[in-house]
Amino acid sequence: MSTADQSLPRPDAGAVPQAYVDVYDPTYPDTDGKPMAEGTQQFDWIVTIKEGLEALLDGRPDVFVAGDLLWYYTEKVVKDCVAPDAMVVFGRPKGRRYSYRQWLEGGLAPQVVFEVYSPTNTPAEMALYDRLGVEEYYEYDPRTGLFKGWAREGDALRPIPDVEAWRSPRLGITFEAPPEEDALVIRRPDGVPFVTAAEAIRQRDEEALRAAEAERRARAEHRLAQAAHRRAEKAEDRAEEAEGRADAREREVLAERERADAERERADAERERADLREREILAERERAERLAALLRAMGVDPDRSG
Repeated sequence: MSTADQSLPRPDAGAVPQAYVDVYDPTYPDTDGKPMAEGTQQFDWIVTIKEGLEALLDGRPDVFVAGDLLWYYTEKVVKDCVAPDAMVVFGRPKGRRYSYRQWLEGGLAPQVVFEVYSPTNTPAEMALYDRLGVEEYYEYDPRTGLFKGWAREGDALRPIPDVEAWRSPRLGITFEAPPEEDALVIRRPDGVPFVTAAEAIRQRDEEALRAAEAERRARAEHRLAQAAHRRAEKAEDRAEEAEGRADAREREVLAERERADAERERADAERERADLREREILAERERAERLAALLRAMGVDPDRSG
C-alpha cells in the first residue's frame, strides 16, 4: 500500500462545490433512536476523532466532516442507512445537514470512515462500508488499545498490515497504537496530535495566557525603551547645554583676549606717539642750538637778538 504525501490534495480550480443548504425531509429521520455513544469513553473518542478531522480540514471548503450522522445510501429505502462515528467526504461542501443523503450529494459516498468500539458494532458494518465504496476504514477499541485499519485495493477493502507504519492516503494522518487503554495517538501531517476538546481548550487558554504575558512583556520593554530614550535625550540636551556654556565661555575668553590685544595696541601706539613727540622736541632743540652757534660765529649774540 502506498502512503500519501504529507500535504492534502487540493481540488482543481473551480471544482469546489457551492455552499450546501439542507432541507429537512421527514421521510428520512435525522435520528435512528440509538444513543450517539454507549459510555463516556466511546463518546470522548468519537468527539476527539471528529473534531480532530474537522480542525485538520478546516481550510478545505470542498470536504465535509461529520460525526454520528445518518448516512442514507439508497433513495426511497429508509432502512438503508448507517451512522459512522466519524466520516469524511471529499468533493462535498461544508454545511449543516439533517442527514447525509447520498443521492443529493452527487452520489458520493464518504471516502474515510472511523468507528469507535461499542457492543453494537458488528462485522457486517465493515462489509457494508466495503460494498458502499469507502476507501479507508478504521476501528478503535479504547478499552484494549486495539486499532485496525483497512484500505481499498482494487475493488475491495484490504487489512492494513502495520497501521503504525501507515499514512492515510486521503488525510495524511498517521497512527501510534500501543496496546494500552486510551493510548491511541493520531497525528496530523505536521506531527501535531489530535487532542480532546478539554485539552484543546486548555491548550488554547495556555496559548492565550502566553500571548498575553508576551504582550505584557513587550509593553514593559517598550516602556523601558521609551524611558531609556528619554534619558538619552535629556543627557544629550545636558551635553548640548554644557557644550553651549563652554562655547560661550570660550567666546568670552576670546573677546577678553581681543580686548587685551587692542589695549596693548593702543598703548604701543601711544608710546610711539610719545617717542615721536620727544624726537621732534630734540630735533627742534638741536636746530635752535645750531642756529645759536651759527649766530655766535657771525659775532651775533643769540641771547640778545630780537
